[in-house]
Amino acid sequence: MAENKTAVPQKKGPMGGPGGGPGAMMGTGEKAKDFNKTMSNFIAYLKPFYLPIIAVLLFAIGSTVFTILGPKILGNATNELASGLMSKFSGGPGIDYAAIGKILLFLLGIYVLSALLSYAQHWIMSGVTQKVSFNLRKELAEKINHMPLKYFDTKTHGEILSRVTNDIDTISQSLNQSLQQVLTSIVTIVGILVMMLTISWEMTLMALVVIPLSGIAVSMVVKRSQKFFKAQQTILGNVNGHVEEMYSGHLVMKAFNGEERSINEFVVLNDRLFNAGWKAQFFSGLMMPITSFIGNLGYVGVCILGGFLAVNGRVDIGNIQAFIQYVRSFNQPITQTAQIMNVLQSTAAAAERVFEFLDENEEIEETKNPISIYDENGNLKIKGEVSFENVHFGYNPDKIIINDFSAFVGAGKQVAIVGPTGAGKTTIVKLLMRFYELNSGTIYVDGHDIKEYSRNDLRSLFGMVLQDAWLYNGSIMENIRYGNLEASDEDVVKAADAAYVDHFIRTLEDGYNTEINEESTNISQGQKQLLTIARAFLKDPKILILDEATSSVDTRTELLIQKGMENLMKGRTSFVIAHRLSTIRNADLILVMKDGDIVEVGKHEELLEKNGFYAQLYNSQFDEGEE
Repeated sequence: MAENKTAVPQKKGPMGGPGGGPGAMMGTGEKAKDFNKTMSNFIAYLKPFYLPIIAVLLFAIGSTVFTILGPKILGNATNELASGLMSKFSGGPGIDYAAIGKILLFLLGIYVLSALLSYAQHWIMSGVTQKVSFNLRKELAEKINHMPLKYFDTKTHGEILSRVTNDIDTISQSLNQSLQQVLTSIVTIVGILVMMLTISWEMTLMALVVIPLSGIAVSMVVKRSQKFFKAQQTILGNVNGHVEEMYSGHLVMKAFNGEERSINEFVVLNDRLFNAGWKAQFFSGLMMPITSFIGNLGYVGVCILGGFLAVNGRVDIGNIQAFIQYVRSFNQPITQTAQIMNVLQSTAAAAERVFEFLDENEEIEETKNPISIYDENGNLKIKGEVSFENVHFGYNPDKIIINDFSAFVGAGKQVAIVGPTGAGKTTIVKLLMRFYELNSGTIYVDGHDIKEYSRNDLRSLFGMVLQDAWLYNGSIMENIRYGNLEASDEDVVKAADAAYVDHFIRTLEDGYNTEINEESTNISQGQKQLLTIARAFLKDPKILILDEATSSVDTRTELLIQKGMENLMKGRTSFVIAHRLSTIRNADLILVMKDGDIVEVGKHEELLEKNGFYAQLYNSQFDEGEE
């Protein structure tokens, strides 16, 4: 999965406290399509947290204001010390240490209060940030479960996962830091400007002269570095994608001696990442030296002017000290504000992707008064009779792949669907379970259009075993029980025994408590398939769908599964999709599909006697000796 993380500014005190370097504050350059609309949606989403956010903003203002007052109060202590020294040299009482002590204690109290407010705002904001992230991830997870399958046909897994991981991380980090820092920087700029004006308007004017120069320099650097940051992020995604592909397909890569090819491709991507990365970091790294140099010019000018004013008695030495501290801290919040605005663009882009996904059309239950599948006593009343009537379907409306499909399947019958790859076999069962809606035609279950049932009730009738066996990270017992969460351990064991997998499970050290790892690599592909078949046994469905269910097992295991299948299929309508035609000889009905149409219908022996398309498919799997 390609990463798309956005750098966020590090917290830095308004008076020049520790913080990240300039590179850490740069965004990726990605912008939202509609910044204002996205931010309005995001602000509206934060409505349940307005009260704590307002408290955070008030604490941030208070903390910043108290911090800004520090140099001015310290300047008073310096003035007291200077006047005491002058008094001592002129024969007066000398330095009033008690007065200086009171000033310093008051200053200490101011800084302690500022620190407490800062701690409170971070504590509250961290809670808000985590709750917002929790809610967004929860909503995205619920949204995924309500999305139609056709949506996932047009999106990559990495693109969807990126919404849940990278985009929400970007929103979380920006909300936790940028919101407070924007306000802190603005308050700092205004507060320092007011404090400087109260000391000397002449020195304030001198300090402000260099700000336009600093702003021009920052904008030029940001403009040059932005494209390199964007390129760096894009190439980083390519590098991550390549590494993930090589990791997930490691066995295939090794089998085809693709190590050198893989390394060469990685070197090329890594070189591109290096070139984009160092240019991005170089230009962003220029920002601080340039602004510091320009700021130092103003600092020198202020020192000279301050000395001149002090000599003429127009400014106290303590105020000059305070003013110099303010000058040293004035440019920093300006630079931070510009950088945060850039980061907010990337945050808006991330939020826009999240809200776009949340606004996608869900799989809506259109049946207002669905037919119940249970009788008055709560017993299942569905027999399992299925019929297809003039079904037309295409994943794209302009490309129909199922053409006028019609078939009747009696309750409890075993129907095999065969045909070459791409004939539409798997699509038929997807339509039967309403994973996709028909272009035209109707599918009936027990004489009722499947649209008359709720999707949950309809799908509860089916048990499905797919060609790609899916297991999750958990015990074997839990994976089998996924077919019926209410089943007891004894029921799980019976299902495993029916699937001829009980013996294998008991040979494992931990038996049914054996943990299946994330990639399911600690058991074989055939064993995985057996477990999924046991899961279908446990569900005890009315209609059974087996899509190449035995494709990943050996011949001996396949024969055992067939015996279990025969027992399972008794009294149940079964759809069996198979390429191994020898496994469906006993089917009650065989539907032979080609290019979305049924070209032949009948039993195994009947179709062989016709010597048509089915006979060609069947005979192609056996030589004369096997026949």
